[in-house]
Amino acid sequence: MERGLLWLPLLGVFIGLAWAGWHEYQKVQAYETWAAEFDRSKYDIKAMLGQRGTDLTWGRPTRRGPTDLTTLSLQAITGLQLEINGQPVADTAPLPRGAAALALATASGETYRVPFTDSDLARRWEKALHQSLQALKSASA
Repeated sequence: MERGLLWLPLLGVFIGLAWAGWHEYQKVQAYETWAAEFDRSKYDIKAMLGQRGTDLTWGRPTRRGPTDLTTLSLQAITGLQLEINGQPVADTAPLPRGAAALALATASGETYRVPFTDSDLARRWEKALHQSLQALKSASA
C-alpha cells in the first residue's frame, strides 16, 4: 500500500509531462502551417518569425496559431541590432548568455524587439536581415 502511494506522485508527473509535450506539439503543428507561406521562418517558445520578401511578421506561438502578430516592412527599418539582456552586442563579440532579442528601429522612432531563446540563431537572423537590408538599399539606389 505504501509503495502505491509513493508511485502516485510520479504518475502525476508523467501525466503532466505528457500533457506539456502534446501542448508543445500542437504549437509546432500550428507553426508549420503558418510558416508555409514564408521564404524564411523560425520557431521557438518565445516567438514565431517569418520573412516573405521585404516583410517581417512575428507573433507569440499558441496551439491555435500565432497571436499578437506584428508585420513590418524592411523598408521601414532604420536600425537592426542584436541585444542580449537588453544590451547591444557587437557583430564580432562572443555571445554572452542571456535573453536574446533582435531590436528593429523604425524611422518613426518605434523599436520592436523579437525575442529568441537561442542567441546563435538570433545572430544568424541578424546577419540575414542585414544582407536583405543591403540588397534592398542597393536595388533602390
